[in-house]
Amino acid sequence: MNKITPAIVEQFNKIVGEPFLLTDTESIEKYGKDETENLYYGPEVIAKPRTAQEISELLKICNEHLIPVTPRGGGTGLTGGALPHFGGLVISMERFNSILEIDERNLQVTTEPGVITEVLQNTVREKGLFYPPDPASKGSCFIGGNIAENSGGPKAVKYGVVKDYVLNLEVVLPTGEIIWTGSNVLKNATGYNLTQLIVGSEGTLGIVTKIVLRLIPHPKYDLLMLAPFNSIEKASEAVSAIFSAGITPSAMELMEIDAITLATKMLDSTVIPLTEGLAAHLIIEVDGNNVDVLMNEMEAISEVLSNFEVGELYFADDAQQKNELWKIRRKANEASVAAGYTIEEDTVVPRAELPKLIKGVKALGASNGFKVVCYGHAGDGNLHIRINHPTIKKSFESAEMNAILNDLFELVHSLGGTISGEHGIGLIQKSFMPVVFDAITMDLMRGIKKTFDPNYILNAGKIFDQHK
Repeated sequence: MNKITPAIVEQFNKIVGEPFLLTDTESIEKYGKDETENLYYGPEVIAKPRTAQEISELLKICNEHLIPVTPRGGGTGLTGGALPHFGGLVISMERFNSILEIDERNLQVTTEPGVITEVLQNTVREKGLFYPPDPASKGSCFIGGNIAENSGGPKAVKYGVVKDYVLNLEVVLPTGEIIWTGSNVLKNATGYNLTQLIVGSEGTLGIVTKIVLRLIPHPKYDLLMLAPFNSIEKASEAVSAIFSAGITPSAMELMEIDAITLATKMLDSTVIPLTEGLAAHLIIEVDGNNVDVLMNEMEAISEVLSNFEVGELYFADDAQQKNELWKIRRKANEASVAAGYTIEEDTVVPRAELPKLIKGVKALGASNGFKVVCYGHAGDGNLHIRINHPTIKKSFESAEMNAILNDLFELVHSLGGTISGEHGIGLIQKSFMPVVFDAITMDLMRGIKKTFDPNYILNAGKIFDQHK
C-alpha cells in the first residue's frame, strides 16, 4: 500500500472539488472512528463525492497507485468496517442522500446509499408502504451501510433482513467500472446472484451507489406485550415455544434485567415496572390488518408464556407507550457502553438453542471474572452479548480477551450458530473466521475478493487478510 502524494491530492481535488476534499485535523479525527470499541485509525484524505462517476475516477487513481480506500456510511458500525486502518482515502457516502423514486405500482423504491434508514422508512410509509429492516441505529445509520452489513433488527423475525428486500444495485468496482448487479424483478435465475454477493460484503467488493428495494404494504395495526420473568433461561425457552404453537410475532426481543435497568436509567423512564427478583423481559409484538386476529394471537401467546413461570403481563395501551418501550430496547447498546460494557459480540444460534447459549455465556463470565449483559432478537436467535471486564476494555489485539471469545464462538458453533448475525466481521472479528469456516471456504472467499479487487485496495484487511 502506498501513501497519497500532493500530486494525487490535486487529482482528487479536480474530481470532487475543494469543499468536498478534507485533510484538516478535525476531519481526520472524525473519520478515523466509528462505534467500534475505542479504536482510531486516521485516514490521509477524506473525499465526499456526489456521483458514481466521481467515485469511479477516484477508484481508478487509487487502483493505479495502490492506495487503500475505505468506504464509509453513517459510521455506526460495531466491528471496525469503516475504520481506515491502512490510512489512505476515506470515501464518505453522505452526499448520496436522495430517495430517487417510489414505484407504487410495483412496490419498489430506488434510493441512494446515504439516506438514513428511518428517513427511508418514514417516506415510504406516507404512501402506505413498508420497508421492515430496522436496526437499533436506524435514526442515524445509512441504508448503504445496512446493505454492507445485511442488517436486521427486531422485525427480522417475521419479515427477514436486508437481503430479502434488495432487488438490484448499482456498484462501482475497485477498478473503476460501474455495473448493475441484477434486475428490478422479484425472480431472477439469470447467472450468478451478484446482488446477494454484494449484500453483506462489508464494502470489500465494491461501492454501492444506487439501491432498488422491494416494499410491502404497511400493516394497519400492531399490539405490544411486555412479559417479565424471574429466570432468563425460562424467558429464552418461551421463545421457541411460541413459534412451535404456530404464532409468528412481528418482533420478539429479549432484555435481561441489567440491560433494562441501564437503559431505563439513561432515559429516565418508568414504563417498565422493575420488581424484585426480575431477571429478564420479552418484548413481543404482533402486527397485521385485523385487530381481532391480533388479539387472538396475543391470547395464544399468553397461554404459552404461562408454562414458563411468566409474571404479570403488561400491554402497551397506545402509541406513546409502545414508542417508549422500543426506545428502551434501542437504548440498550448505548447505555451498556456508558456503564462499562465496552466489548460487544453479535452471536446467533438456532432459537431453540438460546437457553444453552445464555447459560454458557454466563458461565464464561463467572469463570473469567467479568460481568456480562445480554439482549437481542430472541425471535431469530440473535443475541447481543456485552462484556464489562475489570481490566480489558477492548477485544481487538487483546490475547487474553480473544482466548475468551474463541471459547464463546466455539460454543456458538457447537450449537449450530455463527459468530455474527448482523454486525459483520470487519476488522475485529476476522481472527475468529476459522472457527466457523474451513480453509477451502476461506480460500473461495479470498478468490472472490481477488476477482473483484485484484490489487486489494478496497476496505482491505476486513473480513480476512490477504494471502501471504
